[in-house]
Amino acid sequence: MNYKDASLSIEARTEHLLGLMTLQEKVGQLVQLFGWKVYERNGGQITLTESFKEEAAQGKIGSLYGVLRADPWTEVTLETGLSPREGAETMNAIQRCAIEHSRLGIPILFGEECSHGHMAIGATVFPVPLSLASAWNLELYERVCRAIALETRSQGGAATYSPVLDVVRDPRWGRTEETYGEDPYLASAMAEAAVRGLQGERLDADDSVVATLKHFAGYGSSEGGRNSAPVHMGLRELHEVDLKPFRAAVRAGAKSVMTAYNEIDGIPCTSDPYLLTDVLRKQWGFDGFVITDCGAINMLVWGHDTAASPEEAAAAALKAGVDMEMSGDMFRAHLEQAVLNGRVDMAVLDEAVSRILRIKFELGLFERPYVDPERAARIIGSREHAALARQAALEGIVLLKNKDRLLPLSKDGAGKIAVIGPNADNMYNQLGDYTSPQPRQNVSTVLDGVRNRLAHAPERVLYAPGCRIKDDSREGFDTAVETAAKADVVVLVLGGSSARDFGEGTIDLRTGASIVTDSPHSDMDCGEGIDRATLALSGVQRELAQEIAKLGKPLVVVYINGRPVAEPWIDERADAILEAWYPGQEGGGALADLLFGDANPSGRLTVSIPKDVGQLPVRYNGKRTTGRRYLETDTKPSYPFGYGLSYTEFEYGPLSLSDSEIAANGSTRATVCITNKGGRAGAETVQLYIGDKVSSVTRPAKELKGFAKVFLAPGETREVTFEIGAEQLSFVGRNLEETVEEGEFDVMVGPHSADVQTVLLRVRGV
Repeated sequence: MNYKDASLSIEARTEHLLGLMTLQEKVGQLVQLFGWKVYERNGGQITLTESFKEEAAQGKIGSLYGVLRADPWTEVTLETGLSPREGAETMNAIQRCAIEHSRLGIPILFGEECSHGHMAIGATVFPVPLSLASAWNLELYERVCRAIALETRSQGGAATYSPVLDVVRDPRWGRTEETYGEDPYLASAMAEAAVRGLQGERLDADDSVVATLKHFAGYGSSEGGRNSAPVHMGLRELHEVDLKPFRAAVRAGAKSVMTAYNEIDGIPCTSDPYLLTDVLRKQWGFDGFVITDCGAINMLVWGHDTAASPEEAAAAALKAGVDMEMSGDMFRAHLEQAVLNGRVDMAVLDEAVSRILRIKFELGLFERPYVDPERAARIIGSREHAALARQAALEGIVLLKNKDRLLPLSKDGAGKIAVIGPNADNMYNQLGDYTSPQPRQNVSTVLDGVRNRLAHAPERVLYAPGCRIKDDSREGFDTAVETAAKADVVVLVLGGSSARDFGEGTIDLRTGASIVTDSPHSDMDCGEGIDRATLALSGVQRELAQEIAKLGKPLVVVYINGRPVAEPWIDERADAILEAWYPGQEGGGALADLLFGDANPSGRLTVSIPKDVGQLPVRYNGKRTTGRRYLETDTKPSYPFGYGLSYTEFEYGPLSLSDSEIAANGSTRATVCITNKGGRAGAETVQLYIGDKVSSVTRPAKELKGFAKVFLAPGETREVTFEIGAEQLSFVGRNLEETVEEGEFDVMVGPHSADVQTVLLRVRGV
């Protein structure tokens, strides 16, 4: 039997290879080091470091993280980074070193960041997940994930650290942009689409990568919306809400899971055998591998303080169910000794190593470890992928307000349009976190989009930045107001920024020109590690809006941001509002399409937008006992979950059930007809909600249980049907098992969570 014999089963090959390995080589398979540190670039010459070559020859490195990652943290820039062709060549060189110069020739597993596109130079930047979810289009999202997998694998990346399945409880959290929003059902549907798109039909295909589900678990429910803070919830709620998307993705075949930094009720997730072994493997049947987040094992010693030493922490994580450590420091330095000291049984180590080896065999890395640099150069950043990014941006933008049908604007009139605001022409501000450096020509800003749309009449477009995102300087106010005064309509582009310092300098607030200074200004107010105490606009953006509004011009506000904005003054005063989130490299063109009516808005909110941060938590699926109104305000959001407007009008017919009474193990169908009553083609997202009227544990008044995005021509009618059975009616009971209780249920269908029609369904016992 030979582990290199592809005709043998993966289990047989794994068993044979494991039997040949030394303790050092076994530990090495569980170590993932920072990949961008293993090569050096001198002009056009790329060489591997001597330290990497030495450790690889000894079998001490089983995986590398982010070889191609480029951002301020890695200090890899456009000038020093690798082109798609060079990236593929470098990955080949690293792989060749590991295979040809080590005793057993085990290939490296390359893990890459791909939250909304491969985080490498030249790769396509899609909208952030919060925007992709706002499209409510699973087929489109699966295509986006297929494109991301293709670009990543073509350079040698074989695993990605996405999708992010955290359910958002507090949108002050800086990583809200990386999630699908506040609803576990929608997150589950998106998770399944992500796994299908990323992993494809076979992992050993040249357009498939391992999907890593993160962060397991409860990471989006942290105390105060602060990153990595403790999570306070019971097991029943954990299973019903936060674990639901993970369970769906595991059932869809996901092959990797990443542990969360946080603790739940005092137990750090990285050393929790209940989560990582009992639930994930024994209950759900997960057969992939578990990897930590970067430095998570360190936190067991310095942070959570549940381990007295690094060796104890490494042992605790491995025994709980961790198979690989991102950053590698604790496993590399202490795991071997933990085995020799008897803290870890060899059998436990062998099981973890086997899980890693099986994935490498499934990926086909032993048979085809190298990639084609020419293919990578052709595929990455292709026109087809840019067009897909444009479509994804179009469908993810949400029209929140359109007073007196101000939008769409006219392309053919003589009126001037003033494009004002800090996010009007800042390319990095519209891309979101986990983004690589970009050539300016690869990104279309709102100003670019408007200018391109009115290229036949460039004199109609005026521009001034007005202010920055965060600072208090008002030096650009006068120029912005003077510019807006010359226009017939103002497009005011506000919001936030998740842009790291890419060395772009700052903007002259009087001229709008980019300038480089000795002390560059950071506008970052969102992204990983950037949590806020408020949801109001940062800096003096609201003041800028107030000054512009005094002119009495028609005012269109465009938000580009990574979390909900709570600005009641703007909600009331603006004539039209578009929520674009971070729409990616094609966002400016997509926004211009919507502003001028070349496309019809179809995005719908996946997070509720509160009036004030003091209302939090504001989510549509809260319990019936959430309490009464505050002294100062009620508990209703400015814009509810599922909300979004269109340039056309949709009419709902009466809702009916095929059977109004069913057994607990039976099913019925809910049917409604949707008609486009307007003069434009458009898409409506029909949403199904279920409410259990009386149950043995307290339940939300309504929960999303189905949706369908339907595209309708003017005057067209479409019948939409939802199947309702155990999946839609069940909940997690006191015994932590799914159950359907007899009784009455409200079946609700409508355009959003606050606008539904209801019929009654009776469920009897089996």
